[in-house]
Order: sequence, then structure tokens, then C-alpha cells
Amino acid sequence: MNSAAIVQSLELAAERGGDITTLVYAKLFARCPDMQPLFVRDTSGAVRGEMLARTIDAILDYLDGDNYATNLIRSESVTHDGYGVPPETFATFYSVLAETIEEVLGSAWTPAMADAWRELLDALSMMPVAAGT
Repeated sequence: MNSAAIVQSLELAAERGGDITTLVYAKLFARCPDMQPLFVRDTSGAVRGEMLARTIDAILDYLDGDNYATNLIRSESVTHDGYGVPPETFATFYSVLAETIEEVLGSAWTPAMADAWRELLDALSMMPVAAGT
């Protein structure tokens, strides 16, 4: 997997789009409207921002040897199941993140980035996330 392309895309997105949290969650809620009510108490967006930051940290760790990412994703899947979030929503969230980065980058999005993200999304979608999987 071309980790450098993913890291570069994240860096460029931060430079060009700043905090992309609002964009990511707008896209998530459009795709999964049943998720929006779960954030009714997050009036400042701090919870969404923290969740996105932890997701990006987990992705970076996964790319750098997977010291904790797999276990974090599995444990968060169990925790989120308690909130009524189905495990497949994790894969949707990763896809939404990649799509948002692609949109923020526009013409700076490269075929190498697209290939790297597709490979990462495939790997993450194969990761067992729910208890007992």
C-alpha cells in the first residue's frame, strides 16, 4: 500500500480545507441520516472532531505497522454498537473520509492517492469489527 500517498492526501487536505470535520459529517449524515440524531448533544461539534481525529490517528497507525489501530477499531465497534451504530457504518465512514479528501483536493488528487485509498478502504472493510467476528 502506498502509505505516502495517503499521508500526502491528508496533509494537503489539512492545508487546503483546514478542519474538514463539518464536511465529513455532512456527507456521512446525507448517506446515513439515522446517524445524525446520535449527535444531538454534540452542539459544538467537539465530539465529531475528536472522532475524526481518532479515525485519522488510527489510519496513520495502521499504515505504520498497526501497533494499535486494529484493536482500537474493534473496541470502538463494540462501544458504538451500544449506541446503535451498526458495524458496517465504520466502512462507510472511512469511505466518506476518502471522498471528502478527494473533493477538498480537487485537481491535486492523484491516481496514486486514489489507488492507495482504495487499497486502504479494502483492507479496513475486511477488518473484523463487531464482537464475535
